[in-house]
Amino acid sequence: MAEPARIPGGKAIWVGIFAELTEFTLMFLVYFFARINHPQAFHEGPQKLSLAAGTANTVIMLSSSYFVARAVLAMRKGRSDITLRWLFAAFVTAVGYPIIKVLEIRWNLDHGVVGRGDVFQMSYYYLTFNHLVHVSWGLLGMVWIMFRTGFGAYTANNHSGLIAFASYWHATDLIWLMIFPLFYVLP
Repeated sequence: MAEPARIPGGKAIWVGIFAELTEFTLMFLVYFFARINHPQAFHEGPQKLSLAAGTANTVIMLSSSYFVARAVLAMRKGRSDITLRWLFAAFVTAVGYPIIKVLEIRWNLDHGVVGRGDVFQMSYYYLTFNHLVHVSWGLLGMVWIMFRTGFGAYTANNHSGLIAFASYWHATDLIWLMIFPLFYVLP
């Protein structure tokens, strides 16, 4: 008899990821409703944002997710020392996201992109701030996973906590990959 299929990372993390994706789906629906009803604001909006900041955060999110994936692969081989190095690289890279976001917000405010501005600006701040909150939770989770890895909590045969974190981190990355073109690229 075949062993029953397991959900990577466990059911609880997938309930959380589903909740996160549901939350962002609702926000994206509001975005598209606003875009349909205010086409001029959404046509002009991306020109007011810093494409360099958006691109930098995209590179940061993709790189950090790659490092987390490498950490999982290293743990599957029983190499907790290498896993910890990959997680450290992921963390150092990912810390760049909130730093760039703070610098971007300063730049935005200096250039008239304010939260009480037009519907594009309000949508932008609402979605990107919520994403920043999820990235911040992920950074805290990464610290916890690094701590547990450093103290030998995971093995090649039992690292579901690492898998759960990686699943969350990749979901957060996926959301950014939808936010980036909608706000920074599409006119």
